[in-house]
Amino acid sequence: MTESESLHTTPLDALNRELGGRMVPFAGYSMPVQYTAGIMAEHLHCRAQAGLFDVSHMGQAELIGDGAAAALEQLTPADVQGLKPGRQRYGLLLNEAGGIMDDFMFANMGDRLFLVVNASRKHIDLPLIESVLPAGVKLRPLPDRALLALQGPAVATLIPTPMSFMGIMEMEIAGIPVIASRSGYTGEDGLEISVAAEQAEKLARALLAMPGVMPIGLGARDSLRLEAGLCLYGNDLDETTSPVEANLTWSMGKRRRMEWNFRGADVVRDHLDHGVKRLRVGIRPEGRQPARGHTEIRKDGAVIGEVTSGGFGPSVGAPVAMGYVARDAATDGTALDLIVRDKPLPARVAAMPFQPHRYAR
Repeated sequence: MTESESLHTTPLDALNRELGGRMVPFAGYSMPVQYTAGIMAEHLHCRAQAGLFDVSHMGQAELIGDGAAAALEQLTPADVQGLKPGRQRYGLLLNEAGGIMDDFMFANMGDRLFLVVNASRKHIDLPLIESVLPAGVKLRPLPDRALLALQGPAVATLIPTPMSFMGIMEMEIAGIPVIASRSGYTGEDGLEISVAAEQAEKLARALLAMPGVMPIGLGARDSLRLEAGLCLYGNDLDETTSPVEANLTWSMGKRRRMEWNFRGADVVRDHLDHGVKRLRVGIRPEGRQPARGHTEIRKDGAVIGEVTSGGFGPSVGAPVAMGYVARDAATDGTALDLIVRDKPLPARVAAMPFQPHRYAR
C-alpha cells in the first residue's frame, strides 16, 4: 500500500484538488498545504479580506447526559461547569504528571457539550474522555461531520451573526444547517463551521462564491497562527509540558485553582507555587533569516532552550518564532542567539502576539 492510499481524505478532497490544492500528508490526512495563489498571498488575503480553510481532519464529538461537564473536569483545569449555553472555551487535557495530552475547544450547546480536538490526537483524546464518564453520560464521536473555517475581517459583513468572540450557535448558511462558532486559529475575526459531511462541498462552494473569499491551505494557517502567538500541538505543546511552562495558565478556571480536583493538579499547583525551569516565549530574530522548529537557543554561549515554531511572518514583515527558554531568560527584550546552520543568529525575547488579535469582543 502506498502512502497516498493509506491517508484519510476529507469530504472536501475533490474540491481541494479542483481548486489547485497542493496535497501533502498531515496528521494522517491528505491536506492542501497551499492553493494556486501561494502561501504568502493566502496569508495576506486572510488578514485583509476572508479565507476559507478545510479543517475537517479535526476530531468532533458530543458529550450527552447529566454530569457531562463535571466528568470532563476530571481531565482539564478549564471551568466546564461554569460555561453558559451558547458559549465556547479553550481547554487543555492533562495527564497524571500535569503534561498536556491535547488542547481542545468545548462548547455548551444547552442539551450537550460539543468538542473539537486535534486531528493527530483524536485517537487518544476520545478514549481518554470516555474512560472517565459515569453511567448515563455518553461520548458520541461525529466522523460524519466536516469542519470549515472562514477567517478574516470581511467575515462579519459576509455572514452577520449576533455572536461575539467564542459564541456558538446552530444556524443556516446558504440554506444549510450548521453549528457555527465565532472563533478560529488566525488571530482574525471569523467563524468555525461544523456541517454534515454530505453538505460540506455545497457549503464550501457557496462560501467561495462570496466576494473576497479565497481558499487557504495549511501553510498560511501555520504562519497566521504563529503571528497570533497560538500554539500547535506536537510543536509547542506535548505530554511533557505543563500549562504553567506553556504560559497557558489563563485557560485554568478560578474555581478549578481552588478545588485542585483535576488530573495532574498536584504538579500544576507546584509549578504555580514554586515556578518552573522553562517558559514558552515569543522570539524576534534580527534580520531576515527565519529560525525553524528545533533550532537551539543560547545565551552567553550556554544552551538555554529550543525554538518550537518559527518562520517568516508575512504581516509582520519579518521572521517570528516561539520556543522554550530558561526562566531567567524569559523576560521581554532578553538577548539570545539562535543557532541556524551552525551560526549564531541574534534574537530577542518578544511579547506575543506578534500581530494584534482582531476578535469581535
